[in-house]
Amino acid sequence: MLDQEFTADTLRLLRAAVIAHAMAVGMPESRAADVMLAVHELAANVVRHGSGTGQLRMRIAAGALHCRVTDPGLARFDGDHPAAPSKRVRAPAVFQLDPWPYRRGHGLGLVRELADQVTVMTGPNGSQVTASFTLPGAP
Repeated sequence: MLDQEFTADTLRLLRAAVIAHAMAVGMPESRAADVMLAVHELAANVVRHGSGTGQLRMRIAAGALHCRVTDPGLARFDGDHPAAPSKRVRAPAVFQLDPWPYRRGHGLGLVRELADQVTVMTGPNGSQVTASFTLPGAP
């Protein structure tokens, strides 16, 4: 149904495609937003902690919308993308906001809260996470 590669530069396009496809298969707008948020979190993990580029495949099977995000690279848990510069330069700010609370694994935890089922497989050839959402009217 949807087969799309993504990078940091194309995450917004991915979000738009996901919500459009989820609504096209009958998901109510609020549930389609859940699908989009879950897929975005998985894709953002690929960009930040993995190879920086990944692929989303969405399909319908057994009364559910299955969203599989794959990353061909090894997972990293140090918070930086392998190609990211080691030092970031910030523009001067007029005011400083408190940082958003951050806890490692928060994104995957959010995906588990939103999806009806989540499977995670990781190995030397990359990672694959599938978030599944029951379609309206499915048993």
